[in-house]
Amino acid sequence: MAEAYLVDAVRAPVGRRGGGLAAVHPADLGAHVLNALVERSGIDPSAVEDVVFGCVDTLGPQAGDIARTAWLAAGLPEEVPGVTVDRQCGSSQQAVHFAAQAVLSGTSDLVVAGGVQSMSQVPIGYAMTAAEPLGFDRGPFAGSRGWVRRYGDGEVSQFAGAEQIARDWDISREEMEEFALGSHRKAVAAVDEGRFAREIAPLEGVTDDEGPRRDTTAEKMAGLRTLVDGGRLTAALASQISDGAAALLVASERAVRDHGLTPRARIHHLSARGEDPIRMLSAPIPATAYALKKSGMRIDQMDVVEINEAFASVVLAWLRETGADPARVNPNGGAIALGHPLGATGARLMTTLLHELERTGGRYGMQTMCEGGGQANVTVLERL
Repeated sequence: MAEAYLVDAVRAPVGRRGGGLAAVHPADLGAHVLNALVERSGIDPSAVEDVVFGCVDTLGPQAGDIARTAWLAAGLPEEVPGVTVDRQCGSSQQAVHFAAQAVLSGTSDLVVAGGVQSMSQVPIGYAMTAAEPLGFDRGPFAGSRGWVRRYGDGEVSQFAGAEQIARDWDISREEMEEFALGSHRKAVAAVDEGRFAREIAPLEGVTDDEGPRRDTTAEKMAGLRTLVDGGRLTAALASQISDGAAALLVASERAVRDHGLTPRARIHHLSARGEDPIRMLSAPIPATAYALKKSGMRIDQMDVVEINEAFASVVLAWLRETGADPARVNPNGGAIALGHPLGATGARLMTTLLHELERTGGRYGMQTMCEGGGQANVTVLERL
């Protein structure tokens, strides 16, 4: 049976909006992790058969197939193509899936997967409104008769979805604030202990993730206004707007042998599922159930889980439904503290997951994340 291996994984530090990476062109941000990946793995870049990158809001500096642009900006061989993937927040996790599927099918032997996003330069959701001068308004949904017939013409919003999850699972603001504070504390501890040092390639003088807040407290969180009147969520309970990039090298058994590579993990399972696109962010729950059933595994076999903290309610609802051990989930903090550069987060999470499995000696790790359109990817890695 064919296998798909992770040979190496590297990421840039995650920069705050307007922070140390804000002025870096997205192509150069992507190029940075691509060059770091080539250097660390020792691979001949001309042997790479494709570059699959995730990116959301592919406008302006992120337009024109950023996977290809970043590879060329890195000074790497012109004969290697690139393709950009948009599965919203899960774009670069899906990029890894596509790379692994190419290897598993025998179509390719060596593929680079990853993602890049500069939310400082291209505001979140900008692609939804950029066509307004052409007469399109309210994003991609309102003009579709089929969509309106099925889902109505109301606003589709991740914030509304996160609020609905909090209501549907009766998750209190206090419970979410406790979770968010824990994310910051875990992330600060991880930075102080150097847990991210091996996975980060410093850039522009930025050596650590800029998001974790050392001075945040429960009292400060409790004093914030809710995002909507009568709601439960505040800005402290949502992921941070960020800039970042990450890249991974996916190889077949033949590539491992021919290029003298040492695989660090095997991709044990990959899948994606969809759910209610209005509630939008609860899809990790059925996607996890599907992945466990299809792989024949149990949640307690996962030594580490990385689930994107788009909002605190997303992770807390997932924990209730799956029965996962909270101590094994996001052990170094998540996007509430570390940030969520949309198209790069999936690859960032997988990079962190791989390194945490190695640090702790765990065998299996799971990654999942909510995505626009009510979707979720699930990946299971086996450390080698």
